[in-house]
Amino acid sequence: MTPDLAFECLLVSKDPQVVYTLNHVLDNFSISTKVCLSPAKAVYELRSGSTDLVVIDWEEESSASELLHGIQSLDASRKKTIVAVAPVERQIPGAHLVLKKPLTAESGTKSLKLVYIRMLQEHRRHARYAVLTPVIATIGRDRLVPVTITNIGDGGMGLSCKETLTIGDVLSFRLLLPGARRAIYIEARILWTRAYNVAGCEFVRIPPVDLDIFHDWIKNRCQVKKPLVAV
Repeated sequence: MTPDLAFECLLVSKDPQVVYTLNHVLDNFSISTKVCLSPAKAVYELRSGSTDLVVIDWEEESSASELLHGIQSLDASRKKTIVAVAPVERQIPGAHLVLKKPLTAESGTKSLKLVYIRMLQEHRRHARYAVLTPVIATIGRDRLVPVTITNIGDGGMGLSCKETLTIGDVLSFRLLLPGARRAIYIEARILWTRAYNVAGCEFVRIPPVDLDIFHDWIKNRCQVKKPLVAV
């Protein structure tokens, strides 16, 4: 059995009270935390890791703001969840949540529940699961094309095909997901194509009953380490 995935957090702060409190709170959410003392070093850590959550102490506004812009430029494909810790309650453009100092375990836990739910939704939306299942897809009314569904997730799927596919083509087919009780019907639109006959698709339509089967299948494969607190 594959071990459950643990979300990873980069905590950027040199304030002992912030580090101590958030380490305890994040541990209760089963989030693995790495502490970085300065924003200047944080970009290097983000390039070399698979961070899901970044918590930035906003004491040094210029360097913290620069770090936030750096994260946004690094993270074009998958958005990280950003939390700022500020001495006064305020809006910080680019931060999904602002925690006000002084932090307590109670206030941190209450606020980070919303963060955890967002991270879980982002993970499910971006995660892809290998299937490698051949199907016969219909394009238009009568063009039959053999394709192999290579991966699938809540946000779309990848496929390979020996025939030429065009961006905008809509394929319809029935797909038996590994371990599912029956095949589901999918209509998907080609969003991009690459060399070696691979393409990426977005879902156009999945009937409600089949969508329930699909979401249950995704949930069973999205095994995230359970938090110690109720979410």
